[in-house]
Amino acid sequence: MENSTYPPWAPYRKTRIVCVSDTHNQTPSLPKGDVLIHAGDLTNQGTLSEMKKTVAWLEKADFEVKIVVAGNHDITLDDDFYAENWASFHNQQKQDAVACQALLQNSPSITYLNHSSTHIKLTTPNGRRTHFKVFGSPYSPAHGLWAFGYQPSEAQKLWDKIPSDTDILITHTPPKGHCDTTVTKSRAGCEILRQALWRVRPHLAVCGHMHEGRGAEIIKWHTGALANVKFLDESVEYWEDPGAGVGNKKQSLVNLTAKSLNTPLNNVTLTAPRTAKNAAFSGEGRGTLPSSEEVGRLAEVDSYRSSFKASMGGGKKATLHALAERSKHDDGERERIRYSGGGDGGGGAVEGGRMRRETCVVNAAVMANSWGGAKRFNKVIVVDLDLPVWGDGDGEGELLAKLERETENDGGE
Repeated sequence: MENSTYPPWAPYRKTRIVCVSDTHNQTPSLPKGDVLIHAGDLTNQGTLSEMKKTVAWLEKADFEVKIVVAGNHDITLDDDFYAENWASFHNQQKQDAVACQALLQNSPSITYLNHSSTHIKLTTPNGRRTHFKVFGSPYSPAHGLWAFGYQPSEAQKLWDKIPSDTDILITHTPPKGHCDTTVTKSRAGCEILRQALWRVRPHLAVCGHMHEGRGAEIIKWHTGALANVKFLDESVEYWEDPGAGVGNKKQSLVNLTAKSLNTPLNNVTLTAPRTAKNAAFSGEGRGTLPSSEEVGRLAEVDSYRSSFKASMGGGKKATLHALAERSKHDDGERERIRYSGGGDGGGGAVEGGRMRRETCVVNAAVMANSWGGAKRFNKVIVVDLDLPVWGDGDGEGELLAKLERETENDGGE
């Protein structure tokens, strides 16, 4: 896997991610977006006819990238489980598990992840041109006779496989205590997965499995004096669904971009504290010159010229020359926040020398209730997330030169 430490001056661009899970043979209409994520339970029992119907729906969906993992109900996608237990589900006719799996594995438009990772690039010439590292897994704690189940003793080895440079994590199960409410109001997520989130700190973690847990939470990881104490989170912010309510035609949008007034994801330093109503520089650099990363992010979000003018004010040339000096020397802070951890070497909290402070967990279950009673359905959840642009310039010097040219054209000092 490629190194995911994006240059701190790389511009970021809003990418719209449409999230679904637990569709159980339903084929809901999908809002427009750049990336579609399905976090498992595509079917009820993984029959070939069910799989064909769901894969056809996914393939027709108009997204540049479509990423899918299985869930515990997609039993034919788990080789070992189905070989041993097929008669408990399909005693009239054994399904062709190889054919079921091939529908996803050989799809020209679907990226199927089976406890594996990949590097996604959006390459449409006039599209977002962003990129991210994603890890996807179908596993969930064993409960009853279902596929992809694991015992508590197996959890650590399983979730240690998540690479530390993962930007977006897709798991069928939610982590313990986050979007994991059950029909009995208990919590049924995986604690070891929650600890893996602390280690990796992905920007976005999409899950499902617990239908009643549908929603979103932003975890703020503890980064203060106790930064070296494992598995601490400082606070949790609960998403209020703007699309909730009968007759409400608004989208169920989670806006994590720098333009959000309430919930910008604070993983690069150009975001406001959670209590603020306006974007501002925060973190260790607060009150000092913004780093080139901050300028790059701001320049991309609101256009290079207008955003740079509004944020820098006068003295633009002097500011530009000072940017490089600040960006060179951050080693002391980087060492202070460098964590040890499991997985493939740890260090997931430090990305390109900056600390990942928050993770947004989204339970995207479309089926609103567990089995029994009339079926109810949730709206599809849409996530707007700033992601780095790939191949957009060759480095900091080019970005600063571009900004300098534009500010000179505006009559800057």
